[in-house]
Amino acid sequence: MPPRTTDSTPERRDDDRALSTGPEPETAGEREGGAAAGAGAGSGKGGDGTSGARPAEPGAGDTAPTPSPAGGDGDEAGEGGDDTDQRVAAMRRAADGGRRWRALHLAGCAVLLAVAVTGGAVAVGGGQDGGTGVDAVSAAGALSPGDLARGDLDAGIASLQKHLRAQPRDFGGWSTLGVAYVEQARTKGDPSRYPQAERALRRSLDLEPGNDQALAGQAALAAARHDFPGALNHADRALKQNPYNERALCTRIDALVELGRYDDAAKAADTADDRRPGVPVFTRYAYVHELRGDVRTARSVLERALGSASAPADVAYVATSLGQLAWNQGEYKTALGHYARALAADDAYLPALEGRARAQAASGDRAAAVTGLEQVVARFPLPGPLVALGELYEDRGADGDRAKAGDQYALVDAWTALARAGGANTDLETALAAADHGDKKEALRSARAEWDRRHSVHTADALAWALHVNGRDEEALPYARRATATGYRNAVFLYHRGVIERATGDERGARTHLKAALDLNPGFSPLGAREARTALKDLEGNR
Repeated sequence: MPPRTTDSTPERRDDDRALSTGPEPETAGEREGGAAAGAGAGSGKGGDGTSGARPAEPGAGDTAPTPSPAGGDGDEAGEGGDDTDQRVAAMRRAADGGRRWRALHLAGCAVLLAVAVTGGAVAVGGGQDGGTGVDAVSAAGALSPGDLARGDLDAGIASLQKHLRAQPRDFGGWSTLGVAYVEQARTKGDPSRYPQAERALRRSLDLEPGNDQALAGQAALAAARHDFPGALNHADRALKQNPYNERALCTRIDALVELGRYDDAAKAADTADDRRPGVPVFTRYAYVHELRGDVRTARSVLERALGSASAPADVAYVATSLGQLAWNQGEYKTALGHYARALAADDAYLPALEGRARAQAASGDRAAAVTGLEQVVARFPLPGPLVALGELYEDRGADGDRAKAGDQYALVDAWTALARAGGANTDLETALAAADHGDKKEALRSARAEWDRRHSVHTADALAWALHVNGRDEEALPYARRATATGYRNAVFLYHRGVIERATGDERGARTHLKAALDLNPGFSPLGAREARTALKDLEGNR
């Protein structure tokens, strides 16, 4: 693909720039070349992939929500009884989920979750760049590019609310407020922000029907809630209004890969790369290649994206993506180096903190890993780090560690209930956590429900494993094969397939895939890797 200049795309308006894209922050400026040109891989596109492993956008300070500029039915700030009721309901469900005997201890965990999602924890990224631009609001009421790039999200929301009190008919301001709430929900793990985002985006469309900013925001909101058909529909509508809307282009890629439409996703990545080259598109382009096994291209694209990044949020995001790519290949030292660079740009960037802890655990430094994950979940108790910390406790096996692990898994249930109350679909998270650490029947129900909605490699793996833990290995095997069919180098998928093959009597296949999992990433899971080694040893002894 030939190099491009900024002349090949229309000039960005301030209000369009403020919307940013997908879960990633916008770059500080346009690059001349796209992802394919930067990677030297223009002829190697197409194929399969799925999303779901990119780090979330770096967040803002965890200040308490500010009052809505409108009040009444348009209370987009979400203060008051609704949020409290959702949190109380979530805690009750967690406490009733088979752990009543630990009710008093769980109550403390519930308080932790409630505090974290309401912004009582340590500020994330609030001190970066001296806080300049905190009060900046464009003439259209949108967050300035600098606000989003620096991660001053809470301060930007406060500025938007102030602006909208004075200019309540500013449709651009309402659309940007809706998008900001989506990002706040994503970075803080607070799904109660989703209904507030929905109301703000609807207000924008009421004021200016069909405006691409709000339609792109609705696409991002649907994707965050795991409504991927809805995300695709909204993104397509936004692109009909403005083919260069960066957020819509990126969300369209995300929706297609999550729906399992990998060829279409690759084409969408090419289109986005042609129209709006930059960090948000480059990271998606790289991920499509990684998920079909083309790690070399993925790494090349990300390295060039990192070289073009200037804003701390961009550096943290891309460096973390490189860290995750290295970790997936078992390159722990390299991964730690990337995470160090990410944290040098933003020392509070949670995906980098979590990734560093996982790499430390895989490298054998379990004490540092436990400490790191404890710090992460103390601030934002999300399912991934909660399960990882619980498994580290189980693997350590000291006095009280089993109870500590149980508390982490209980908090996953609480987060799931809160997310559902915010309108999010959590079946995939439920299936993955419950299969190993919860209600196995619920894991299978959730996995089947998710598979009915979308046929990605991640849902195939989740359904295969849920069937396995319920003793239905013959039924599980085709899904395990499908999960590994794209070439994606994922040790967990290989481990699951090997275990299922062993259960069905295919010892040769089991040896092949268990060995492949351990060769690829020997520290992919504290408990899973140990079980894989034990199973492989038993299989070798039977030869």
